[in-house]
Amino acid sequence: MSTLKQLPEVPSIEFFKHAGSILKNPLPFHHKNFEALGDTFRLNLGFGNSVVFSRDPDFAIYALRDNQKNFRKTEIQTKDLAKYVGHGLLTSEGENWKFQRKLIQPAFHKKNLYTLLDFMVEAIDKELGRIEVDKTIDIFPIFNDLAFKVVVKSLFSDAINSEEIARLQHITEETQKMLVKELRQPYKKWWFLLSGELKRNLGLSQEARELLSGIIKRRENSDQEGKDLLDMLMALTYEDGSKMSEEKLIDEILILFIAGHETTSNALSFTIQLIGQKEEVQNKLISEIEGLEGSSYFDILKESKYTQHVIEESMRLFPPVYFIDRQNMEEDAFKGFQIPKHTNLLFSVHQIHRNPENWENPTDFRPERFEDSRSISNFYFPFGAGPRKCIGNNFAMYEITLTIHQLLKKFNIEEVNEEIEIQPLISLKPKNAFVKFSKR
Repeated sequence: MSTLKQLPEVPSIEFFKHAGSILKNPLPFHHKNFEALGDTFRLNLGFGNSVVFSRDPDFAIYALRDNQKNFRKTEIQTKDLAKYVGHGLLTSEGENWKFQRKLIQPAFHKKNLYTLLDFMVEAIDKELGRIEVDKTIDIFPIFNDLAFKVVVKSLFSDAINSEEIARLQHITEETQKMLVKELRQPYKKWWFLLSGELKRNLGLSQEARELLSGIIKRRENSDQEGKDLLDMLMALTYEDGSKMSEEKLIDEILILFIAGHETTSNALSFTIQLIGQKEEVQNKLISEIEGLEGSSYFDILKESKYTQHVIEESMRLFPPVYFIDRQNMEEDAFKGFQIPKHTNLLFSVHQIHRNPENWENPTDFRPERFEDSRSISNFYFPFGAGPRKCIGNNFAMYEITLTIHQLLKKFNIEEVNEEIEIQPLISLKPKNAFVKFSKR
């Protein structure tokens, strides 16, 4: 290993000099470093800490799939996020993750998700009913509520009231904001502790757990089956015949709120803005939708090929999960560079998806490029890759497809902002997502 090269490094003074702009939006800072130093570099954070950033898709595949046994999630998820949502699939590692993945995977099989389609569309139609026509509105709050309500409806059907939904949504959003502060401003850790801000947010997380415990107990004591995700999860059994404990069940539900809510609302907001910018794309979508008039939701999902390409291209340009974190357990190497033991790695999905070495005209919105998805699969990671690829990818795609279908059945997208603005937090969020609709 001694003959291997050291990665090019961004000195800590550069990090501190740009700390303010990094807090608002780190992507321009990282892009500048990629352009200057190449596809993989080390960022010195000072005080003995550093992070390796990479936009090399081969390195991502090596860490996420080919040599995934040597790469685990970093403390960003296993510790920082876990203290708010527990140790579910997203935040667990090792044998705990293997047991949970094997147990939960069947609940997210396509045939099981098809039973949730009525729940999905009921929640979608209700939220789309809030759209005001002939008036410019910020679409993100509507899609944010829509995505949360779809997750809640799919999980609990009618076993939860509007006050509980509102409280869970508030807690989910508040704790995510707190986590962003902790990750972007690690030098203020002492202040978060002394001010009581951290304690207050951990208290909110405990409140959510107690609320969910009440919902689970109501279901256990009920004679009626919800035929929803909660029923599916409660019915799952380990190899020894035992079922998930209530604590584990709550962990997985909280992960679903995080992973299945914000990322989907972000993707929907970006997708609708992109559709509104391209009249020919909107017309092709409407033509596809009209051709499926009267079809079942199952057939709509099966036959909406162009809609799927539009969503995939939107998530290429604006991947909701725009960084994937890993840490190598043992010393490793890639393309001649040394990767010391316990190196923190961040793979920039945003940069991989926009690198002209991987994509022709990478900033153009061209859904047709996904007609042969096999040719680009090694450069495309909206749901990750390898054994830890997002278990809810089909759920998200179904929800987004059905939302676009229901939306364009009722409305035309008349106007959108010329520039699509972003707000990179834990996920890549839209900013000022103003859209004007008219009745069809």
